[in-house]
Amino acid sequence: MPRLGNCGLEKINYPTETLHEIITNAVLHRDYSIADDIHIRIFDNRIEVESPGRLPGHITIKNILEERCSRNGRLGRLINKFPDPPNKDIGEGLNTAFRAMNMLGFKHPKIEQKSNSLIVYILHERLASSEEIILEYLKNNEEINVFFIKRLCHFKSNYDYQKTVKGLIKRGLISPVPNAKGKKSAYCKVKT
Repeated sequence: MPRLGNCGLEKINYPTETLHEIITNAVLHRDYSIADDIHIRIFDNRIEVESPGRLPGHITIKNILEERCSRNGRLGRLINKFPDPPNKDIGEGLNTAFRAMNMLGFKHPKIEQKSNSLIVYILHERLASSEEIILEYLKNNEEINVFFIKRLCHFKSNYDYQKTVKGLIKRGLISPVPNAKGKKSAYCKVKT
C-alpha cells in the first residue's frame, strides 16, 4: 500500500506476523455478547483494529504482554485443534506482533481501551535507535540492567547488545555500575 512521501509514492510494509496476530486476537478474544463488528481501518500512517469489548479479567494495558487470560477459552481450544491453528498459545500472540514490528525497526503497536471496545494502533513509525532508547530510559531512572536493555531494545544477538553498550561507554554517555557483574550488570548515565 503506497503513500505520498517527499519523493512521490512510497511503498509501506507492515510485518505479516503483526497483522495476523492482532486480527486473530481481535476475533478470538472479542466480547461476543456485544452486537458489533470488528473494525479494521487502514490509513496512510497506521492500521487500526477495533474489537468489541474491554480487556478481560485482570488484564490491563500495562500488563497485557506479561499476563495471560482468555475470554473465550472454548473457542481458543477448538481453534488449537486445527492442523495448522491460526493463533499462538495464550499470551504469545501480542508478544509475536510486537517483536515483529521491532525487528523491522518500527514502534510497538499502541493499545487503547474505549468504553466498550479495544483498539490496537499499528503505527508506521520508525523506532528510535537502541542508544536513544537506553538514554531515554536513564533520563527517568538511576540505572538500567542487562535484562531491561535487552527487553527494551530487542537485540537479535549478544554482539548487537555489546556493541551498543560499548559504544555508549566509549562516548562517555553511560558507565558500568560498580560491583554489578554478569547477569546483574547495570549501567548508569554519566553525570555531566
